[in-house]
Amino acid sequence: MRVVILCSSVYSETACAMAVRLAEVGHVPVGVLTLSTLNRGTVLRKIGQWGVREVARYARAKLSPQSGAGLAKAHNPYLQPRLKHKDGIFRSLREVSSSYGFPLMVCNHQNAPPSIAQLRTWSPDLILFTGGNILRRQLLEVPRLGVLNLHLGLLPEIRGMSSPEWSLLKHVPVGVTIHYMDAGIDTGPILQRYEFPDGAACESLSDLRNRLIAFGVEKIGEIVSSIDRSTISATPQSALPEDRQFFVMHEWLQGQAAQCLAKTRTAVTVHG
Repeated sequence: MRVVILCSSVYSETACAMAVRLAEVGHVPVGVLTLSTLNRGTVLRKIGQWGVREVARYARAKLSPQSGAGLAKAHNPYLQPRLKHKDGIFRSLREVSSSYGFPLMVCNHQNAPPSIAQLRTWSPDLILFTGGNILRRQLLEVPRLGVLNLHLGLLPEIRGMSSPEWSLLKHVPVGVTIHYMDAGIDTGPILQRYEFPDGAACESLSDLRNRLIAFGVEKIGEIVSSIDRSTISATPQSALPEDRQFFVMHEWLQGQAAQCLAKTRTAVTVHG
């Protein structure tokens, strides 16, 4: 099966780990299409998620040369085992593509005509989306089977942004959903939902998000293999009485979500 990865930056750890995971299950990508690292939307999104100081630290870690065994650390520590390579870790998709022998194309917009043309040249059966632009119908129709997304929340209950935080606030189990993308926002057919078993072990919201990403990367490898064997099928999302889309969470609400997470940890400690 021919698989292509879409991502938001050549330095995306999630995309690097996803490519390695695919190779592990026998589906080395036939290509990766990534936005420019200096893409304005990507930079602003990361600053909003991490803050300026953390983005600067991340950039220094990715751009500075590795100077010894064991010194390089992944920003997401739970992806570290998947990113291990020789005496260090994969720090960019260029390194991963060189190691596994697949092509990499950098673009300014994933829906632009040159991007669509390149995707058609690769002729994918399946596209895996790990970040970037809102995808338009012309791109969604390129792969034979569809575009797969790893959503950090259980669908259809938690659609949109800040999914782990909204899950905590709305008292919906924390988890991930692997689904096909359509023209809506997180409305495509569902392949599998997974409740996350280790939420009470998370020390912070960022720790929870990092763990969910790593959890989802492992699960998506299983799903791709199941699609290839035709042992899994997608189910349309059911309608809910209150069908809503969530947006980026305000800092005050993030504090409330963090308190919910802390209460979960406390409850497990008390009853454990």
